[in-house]
Amino acid sequence: MSTIPPAPYRRIAAEEGWCTPELMRMYERIVETRSINDPGFYSLWGFFGTSPSERARTLKDRIQDLEGRRLRDMDEHGIDMQLLMLTAPGVQVFDAATGTALAASTNDHMADTIRRHPTRFDGLAAVAPQDPQAAAKEIERAVNQLKLKGVVINSHTQGEYLDDTKFWDIFAACEALDVPLYIHPNTPSPQMVEPFLSRGLGEAIYGFACETGLHVLRMIVAGVFDRFPKLRLVLGHCGEGLPYWLYRIDFMHGGIVRANRCEGAKPLQRTPGEVFRQNVWVTNSGMCWAPPVMYCHQVLGADRVLYAMDYPYQVVADEVRAMDALPLSDEHKKMFFQTNAERLFRLAPQSA
Repeated sequence: MSTIPPAPYRRIAAEEGWCTPELMRMYERIVETRSINDPGFYSLWGFFGTSPSERARTLKDRIQDLEGRRLRDMDEHGIDMQLLMLTAPGVQVFDAATGTALAASTNDHMADTIRRHPTRFDGLAAVAPQDPQAAAKEIERAVNQLKLKGVVINSHTQGEYLDDTKFWDIFAACEALDVPLYIHPNTPSPQMVEPFLSRGLGEAIYGFACETGLHVLRMIVAGVFDRFPKLRLVLGHCGEGLPYWLYRIDFMHGGIVRANRCEGAKPLQRTPGEVFRQNVWVTNSGMCWAPPVMYCHQVLGADRVLYAMDYPYQVVADEVRAMDALPLSDEHKKMFFQTNAERLFRLAPQSA
């Protein structure tokens, strides 16, 4: 039974993580064998260990479940629909062939679940950027055949960023199919993670936002949105801090370009701030706090801010109540919880 009263809108949670049992076993094997050179990975997944805490056991249970406990949790917290996405680091820590095969099997698994529960779940396709051409083909298959609603990439792929032109087939596929790309956080890349780890700052507390905000800013400054002006990007956690910095980013980027101070910073057709306001949507995943949500609402517009819970990492009924109580008009609150997600991800509209 729900502990949250009904609302005159459908609560769509738009950044909800999951992981297949197959992939979970592979993550655990990496932790056991220390087989990849990625300190951030061990920071993120090593907490399971040989004697996991109660929270770790609960998280492991919830993140692999797509029907039993998850649906009960949704009912209890008044969540009508989850938009599913493969949790970090997805398939991006594997070699290209393994990652590509895992992305396809994961997408098939997700699509099967959505078909069984079409009013409760929809989802974004996983891809392996390690092989950009194969990733583009998987996006086409996932959208056209599996009817998934976009793509999720868990930020950097083994320390590489999407501003490198070798990855741009992925953007071309998203733009051609007119589906959004969600850049979900990952721990900082191996070349930047060390100063975070010694103080426990490498994950959601701070490292995620630094790494993902940097990634998206690299994409903007590299001219991705000059080349792909219709590309739609989604960020969680109230935009990973970038909305707060837009004025300063525009001011400083203009000075760097005019002074020709950096080979990688060239003139853009629009300022970084204009790109962000026109091509980026944000969810409040993990940021159930009125001030930053209202700030994004003011700076980006009522049609650019969406609700998310960040399940299963944050499952707190009081956070749903806090968002229900946002000082928004009835129209804007329905946009926040329901209709922005329906429009952005082309979800089938339903009554609340």
